[in-house]
Amino acid sequence: MTVTYADLRTRIAEFAEAEIVADGPPLTVVVPAAAWADFGRFAKGTLGCAFFSFMTAVDWKDKGLEVVAWTKNLDANVAVLMKTRLEPGQSACPSLVPVYRGADWMERECFDMFGIRFEGHPDLRRILLPDDWEGYPLLKSYAVDTPYPPYR
Repeated sequence: MTVTYADLRTRIAEFAEAEIVADGPPLTVVVPAAAWADFGRFAKGTLGCAFFSFMTAVDWKDKGLEVVAWTKNLDANVAVLMKTRLEPGQSACPSLVPVYRGADWMERECFDMFGIRFEGHPDLRRILLPDDWEGYPLLKSYAVDTPYPPYR
């Protein structure tokens, strides 16, 4: 069976918390942080987006953090860009690792660089920076001239 972007839009309408914000390709969908893992399961099971391509985060300063993940249905060649917004002061959302094993190190990188805590992650610890590094360098609130021996 061929799946089209029109089919995806129809199926996504079944997921109450999802909002399509950009028509594909890829189809961009925003969900509340509490429904992040649930939508991941929905994307994988119902939409057939079994391929997890990447995850990252964006610091919108006063608007909070945004987590972004790209999934794809390789058989139908359709993609869904998933987004969730973490309000200012909020730094946690459910982990996608139980749904997509490939999210493991990408969530660790988002934790390391942005301080996002992925609830339910099996091994959430720094992956790029030393364990004693203070702060999260990709946050806009992080001072660029922060000294860290031997780097500065």
